[in-house]
Amino acid sequence: MADDMLAALVRPDKVHKRVYTDPAIFDLEMERIFGQAWIYVGHASQVPKPGDYWTTLIGREPVVMVRDRDGAIRVLYNRCPHKGAKLVADGCGHAGPLFRCPYHAWTFALDGRLRGVPFRQGYADTGFSLDDPQFSMRPVARIAERRGFVFCSLAEDGPGLEEYLGGALASIDNFADRAPEGEVEVAGGVMRVMQHSNWKIFFENLNDTGHPQATHESSFAAARRTVREKLGGKTPFQLHIIEGNGEPNSFWESLELRCYDHGHSYMDAIFNAPTDAISLEYRGQLEAAYGVERAQAILSMNRHNTIIYPSCSPHTGFQQLRVIRPISIDRTLVEIFTFRLKGTSDAFFQRTISYTNIVNSPSSTVMVDDVEVYRRCQEGMASDGGDWISQHRMAGHDTPFEGGLLGAGISEVPMRNQFRAWASYMGEAVA
Repeated sequence: MADDMLAALVRPDKVHKRVYTDPAIFDLEMERIFGQAWIYVGHASQVPKPGDYWTTLIGREPVVMVRDRDGAIRVLYNRCPHKGAKLVADGCGHAGPLFRCPYHAWTFALDGRLRGVPFRQGYADTGFSLDDPQFSMRPVARIAERRGFVFCSLAEDGPGLEEYLGGALASIDNFADRAPEGEVEVAGGVMRVMQHSNWKIFFENLNDTGHPQATHESSFAAARRTVREKLGGKTPFQLHIIEGNGEPNSFWESLELRCYDHGHSYMDAIFNAPTDAISLEYRGQLEAAYGVERAQAILSMNRHNTIIYPSCSPHTGFQQLRVIRPISIDRTLVEIFTFRLKGTSDAFFQRTISYTNIVNSPSSTVMVDDVEVYRRCQEGMASDGGDWISQHRMAGHDTPFEGGLLGAGISEVPMRNQFRAWASYMGEAVA
């Protein structure tokens, strides 16, 4: 598809439905976006010891993140160069000192270099050499780590990770800073949801302040009724984080939406932790580690969803990270990870687990609302009912700043900003 045809699909206040429904466009996205951008692959805590590995996808490319014997983290294509078999099964595990292919037992060092092949005599006088790079596991082009969060790019050239993240970098730093010991670790496993919709629909919804009152009406109305009729007006944490979706229009209008180059954005927090014994203990731990002034500065950066386009969304306030894996034009795998702040109590971590279970787990009364409307969007866009998807809300009223755009709380600027990046990646920027 010609670049000028792609550019015609994105306009300042609307996009053509083909960007969500055309498999040829999805194929180009895997090449031009996921094959170029910095993509989140995992956290250093998932591979704590040499030989530990974690497998995932960068676009369609299967990769394995592994801790090398020297302590460095490597990210390699999960492919044996002999017959092309995936060297390790999906998930996590321990490879020991070497990777060993399950097909013909070729072995590789943890940095991917070929170390041995059976039947060595069969390779005599063939030009085969253990030192030839074509027979080693191929490393990804670039890898960078920030506070334990590991990103990769399949492109040899392009901006470095910090330049690429811009203002979204502060969300990663704040995530780690919130730990009294300055480090976080993946804990509590991973939950996975297969959504029957295009990957961009999920990302657009994260900072969409126009949907909570409508989409989540059933869940926040039930929470409020329970508080009123069963709990005498007292709101436990579990219901507090549900009923917040029912705030009045004035609340959503007052939020800040800040967008950065390359498609990143964040919105102000909409759920705040209650002032209870757990919160007071945590604040005391943070103040003991950093001092009162620094602890206050850390907690005052109170963001809801940060979008790190096009691969993940950290939520610093409740220590979770959602990662997207586009599968096809109408299938998206979303992985939900919970993190432990090192130096905090088990009770504090259990509250993190509660937030994830209640708001973002497959059995959540909140997520099910979102997943249903994502599916309806995908099905509706496949119909002949119209060709264009509106992004008109507050269009033309965003405030530019160096490196991005600032929008009022109800603006659809995060969506427009994502498509500004999309158009740039896909071939030709749209004014």
